[in-house]
Amino acid sequence: MQPISGDSLRGHLGTMVLSVLERGEAHGFEVWRRLEKAGCGALTLKEGSLYPALYRLEKNGFVKAQWEKGNSQRRGPRRRIYRLTAKGKRNLSDGRQQWMHFTTIIGAIVGAPS
Repeated sequence: MQPISGDSLRGHLGTMVLSVLERGEAHGFEVWRRLEKAGCGALTLKEGSLYPALYRLEKNGFVKAQWEKGNSQRRGPRRRIYRLTAKGKRNLSDGRQQWMHFTTIIGAIVGAPS
């Protein structure tokens, strides 16, 4: 399978992140793992893309982030846990509609079967 990265993802990463957070809250690395798993190995995403996207989503009110509680049983630094907000759910719905419109139009242009 041909890897998907960079330019192909531009403009859609936010919707993809919201989509995996719809399944439940997660820290950044878990979001990355969910995206990789959903992409069946074809999605190659760099940390340098994911974390700025998470920060933009938080700034826009689409996700809410909180530091995990300090009494965690795991070792290492505390992590920020992201969860989808009501505004984020509405944005995800809009993003899905935009994606369907985009794929319909581009598919018609390039002659993809519908």
